This record gives sequence, C-alpha cells and structure tokens, in this order.
Amino acid sequence: MRRVLTAAVITALTVTACGGRQNTAATDTGGEVTCEVAQETRVGIATGNATGVYFALGNAFAEQVNASGGRLQATAAETGASVQNIQQLVAGTYDVAFSLADTAADAVNGTGSFTARQPIAALARIHTNYTQVIVRKAAGITDVAGMRGKRVSTGSPKSGTEVIANRVLTAAGLDPESDVSAQKLDLTKTVDGMKDGTIDALFWSGGLPTPGITDLLTTAKDQVAFLDVTPLLPEMQKINQVYQEGDIPAATYQQAADVKTIVVPNYLVVREDLDPNVACVLTRTLFTGKTPLEQANAAAKEIGLDTARRCEPVPLHRGAVKALDDLGAPR
Repeated sequence: MRRVLTAAVITALTVTACGGRQNTAATDTGGEVTCEVAQETRVGIATGNATGVYFALGNAFAEQVNASGGRLQATAAETGASVQNIQQLVAGTYDVAFSLADTAADAVNGTGSFTARQPIAALARIHTNYTQVIVRKAAGITDVAGMRGKRVSTGSPKSGTEVIANRVLTAAGLDPESDVSAQKLDLTKTVDGMKDGTIDALFWSGGLPTPGITDLLTTAKDQVAFLDVTPLLPEMQKINQVYQEGDIPAATYQQAADVKTIVVPNYLVVREDLDPNVACVLTRTLFTGKTPLEQANAAAKEIGLDTARRCEPVPLHRGAVKALDDLGAPR
C-alpha cells in the first residue's frame, strides 16, 4: 500500500503506541435515532496489519468520516486485528473495529478466544476474507498435514488469521502448539521470512488483493506456491458454518489458475451501547462514501447494501438499522 498517511492517522498511531486512546463517543441512553451527532465526537477505528486490507480500508474510511462535514471525526490505527480488536473495543480503547465473522461469532457466543459473551453489535457486513496459505517450494509441503515440523507463520497474536490458522492445522490432524514451529508474526515480518527462507509456510486471512501477499508473489514468484485447503472445509464447518469454499482469481496475484480456498466474511463492529446516532452516521458514511474505499483497495467493491444486514450471529446495532433502513437495504 502506497497511500500517504494523513496527519490524523499518524496521530492515532502515536497515541495508540502510548497505551491506547480512550473513546469520546457517548453511550446509548435510549430515545429516537436521528442520525445526527449532537456534539463534537472523535472515534478510533481498530484495523489490522499495516500491509493488510483492514489497514487500507480503515484509513480510507476514517478519511471519509472526516470529510463528511459533520461533528464526527475518526482516526484509524494499526492493530493485531480481529481478536485484539474486539478485546480493545470492549475495553473502550477503540469505538469501531474490523473483525472476521468467525471471531465476532466467538465473541457474542463467549467461545474460542473469549471466555464470556462480549457486548458487541455490527454496523454492517463488509468484504470477504480469503484464507491464503502459501509455502516455500523448497520446503516440500504439498498439503497442510505436511507442515508437521515446519516453521509456519500463523499470523499476529490475537488476530483472526491466528484463529483460522490454528483451526486449519487442527483440522489436518496437527497440534498448532507442538506439531509445527509456530511463528506468530505480523504480515510484514512473515513476508520477509518467506523471502529469506526462515519461514516455510504462512497463513493469512485477508481481502483481495492483500498488499503484503502481492509483494511476496511478485518478488519470490518462482520460490513459493499456494496450497488448496478446501479438503479441510468439512471439519472447519463443524466449528462454524460461516466457513465456505471460494476462489482466489488467478488475476489477483498473476497466478496460472484460480486457487480454491476457504472464505469467511468480515464485519464492522462496535460496542452494543455505542451512541446510536454515531453508529448511524458511521454506517451511512460507509455506503455513501464507498468509492474512496474501493480506490484504497479493490476488496471494498464487495461492500453492498444487498448483504449489509447479514451479520449473524452478531446483532445489528440499532443505529445501523436506522441507517440501512434509510438507505433502502433489503431485509
């Protein structure tokens, strides 16, 4: 991603590095949703790794909120992604978060990485994440079971990538803690390790195209290859039916053919008690200002009113319901 960070985004990153910003958005006190923010309000958006799609879209979304001319201002920050995002959202460090649907489902059900139900709600379903599993050809890995004893990047700690990586490894009969040498690295460090040979395989769950994966497949094209993980889909669906089969189009990364993989949608989530007028403005801006998001990353082309309400089992925030009703989103 070659987007230039705005001063607001840099400020957000700096403040987050110093312990996280506290939100200034009001809580829901009941009453009618007007979609008008009564006072100057700043919200923080939790995204993901700097070379991932969440980060690109989160920064573009913040810019759109700031350009809307209202009393709401936003800043976006790099994070470890889904699990960490929801934890910090609930803690009040951020007000809006990107999350994989399976992680969000775990949060509302109090399962997986969460020991109790988390008080979150959705603004909308957004783009799809593709499970991108890439191996170094020299490592001789032909399927996930073949990762036994190998150095495998399972993504940043507390990320949605780590959740999916561990579930895929388990579905292949491997213990993620003992059967592989798990490298819990962000995407930038993972790509560097694949290039220099210190990592044998990587898992990444992200939209298309993911800038870091583009970098890897451009600079190390002859040394790496995708794995088809769809034979493990039936085991994955025993955990959550949100997992489905999809294809990474050949043109995405200039491959010879499409790559079959496991896909999962993404949600934009907030605390369930967030001021509904803030939630309404955020949701409205997401759909009325979508073109700059598409320019930031093509994954945003998937964001649409036809699928916006499909956030099961995460309930839609009542402010989002108002915005989607006003925009004519199908029920």
